[in-house]
Amino acid sequence: MRRIARSAIVVILLTSVLSAAQRSAHENEVWSLEDAYWQYVKANDLERYRTLWHADFLGWPINSPQPVGKEKITEFITAHTSKGESLKSYDLERLKAQVTDNYATVTYRVRFTWTDKNGTDKPGSLRIIHTWLHDAGGKWQIISGMGAPTDAEGH
Repeated sequence: MRRIARSAIVVILLTSVLSAAQRSAHENEVWSLEDAYWQYVKANDLERYRTLWHADFLGWPINSPQPVGKEKITEFITAHTSKGESLKSYDLERLKAQVTDNYATVTYRVRFTWTDKNGTDKPGSLRIIHTWLHDAGGKWQIISGMGAPTDAEGH
């Protein structure tokens, strides 16, 4: 009887460890995609940027007075580039991540500097939450998200 109990405990522990390792791998993959998101913004690569978003995306970008779908997700970038601004730099402050089944939600603050056509830097920051969906083909895409301003202390 003790042998069965020990075996059951070992199986449970191994399952927990393997599950945690998989969650950790998925979390790392999604954080890498968040960095790619900002690299694409910096490069003004709208085509690759769009590949990060699920066709059924629903979110509330900082620049929008109402929720939007995938068709509007590049407006955040074009609001800057249409004025001759480019993203000079960014820094992600990873806050929390949670992986559950085929979903991963990440929260972070991003500090950035946009540079206008005269070379004047315009620093700013945002709070971001993105939920990523892992599809049957193994691809992660943003299914939902929201951006919000940081407070006076940048939090």
